[in-house]
Parts: sequence; C-alpha cells; structure tokens
Amino acid sequence: MWRNSRYTDVVKEQGVRFIIVDINNLIEHYGYAALVVGSMAEGETITLLGGVVAHQGLLKFPLVVLSVALGGMIGDQLLYLVGRRFGGSISQRFKKHQKKITKAQKLINRHPYWFVIGSRFMYGFRVIGPILIGASRLPPKIFLPLNIVGALIWATLFTTLGYVGGEVVGPWLHNLDQHIKHWIWLLGVVALVWLVRLWFKHRENKQQD
Repeated sequence: MWRNSRYTDVVKEQGVRFIIVDINNLIEHYGYAALVVGSMAEGETITLLGGVVAHQGLLKFPLVVLSVALGGMIGDQLLYLVGRRFGGSISQRFKKHQKKITKAQKLINRHPYWFVIGSRFMYGFRVIGPILIGASRLPPKIFLPLNIVGALIWATLFTTLGYVGGEVVGPWLHNLDQHIKHWIWLLGVVALVWLVRLWFKHRENKQQD
C-alpha cells in the first residue's frame, strides 16, 4: 500500500516536472527569437517580461530592446501593408469603432508623422492604427523610418519598466521556488498591462465626454 502511494507520488512529481516547461532554458536558447515573435502579437506584455528577464541576467538589456523593437516594427509594417492593400474594405468591418476611426483619420491628416510614432501608445490604436495609416496612402519611404523610430522608443520604454519592476520586486522573491517566481512575474506583468490599458481607456472616455 505504501509502495503504491510512494510510486504514485513519484509519477505525479515527474509528470509535473514534465508539464512545467523550464522557462530559464527556453529563454536561454530561444529568448531573443521568442521576444521578436511575441512582440509582434502581444507587444507590451512580452516587452515587460523581456525587461524582467534582462534584470535577472538571462538576457542582455540592449538586445532585448532591439529584439522587441524589431518584432514591433515588423508587426506594424505588416499591418500597414494590409491597410495599404485592403484599407477600404477593412474599415467597413470596423463600423462599430467608427468614432475612433474618424478621430484617427483626422490625426493622420493633421499630424501623420507624430501619429505613426505615437499610435503604439494610444489605447485602441495598437492594431487598427497602422492599418489606417496604410489606407491613408502615406508613402512607405516615410512610414518605414518613422515606424523604426516609434518601435525603438516603445521598446526602450516598456523594457525599462520591466527592468525597473524586476529591481523593485526582485528582492521579495529571492527565497521563492523558481517556477513560482516565474508565475508571479507573469501575473504581475499582465496586471500592469491591464492597468495601463484601463488608464488609457478611462482617459479616452473622459476626453469624449
């Protein structure tokens, strides 16, 4: 009876070890590539995590910034090309966001250069912003350098926030199990991104009122 119980515990322990991926090994082997791909899809979360990982010494801070900037730049460049090719038809699919689209179009017409750089930081324009810029027929030779500048500013800011967060919270987590620390970091970053987005949404609603 004891042997069976002991055997079951060992199997469960091995199963947990098998299921829980060693995040450190993943970061060490695929860290920069994962940051490039991840920042194309979920920019702020991945970028903040990159800053945390850089603070832990697993990745180099400058390379984290360049990796997430590259991913963010590629993602926005693809969305820009989609807007340039299918801009009119895509805008029709976002009719429920017509007020936001109209506001963005006015900003693009008045300040196209600033909008390209700043759309990453504007709540609700992270995806649709580059599409609308492409639909506005802003030339690629103008969009590309501005896209690079905006991506570098965005990557530096959010990577620094993640790094500073690691500096502040890191000592509290020193004695915790490594896997638990990773989950706490992940939850903390997600919560921070959610709060930032909530603040931008509140600010936008206040401006509309």
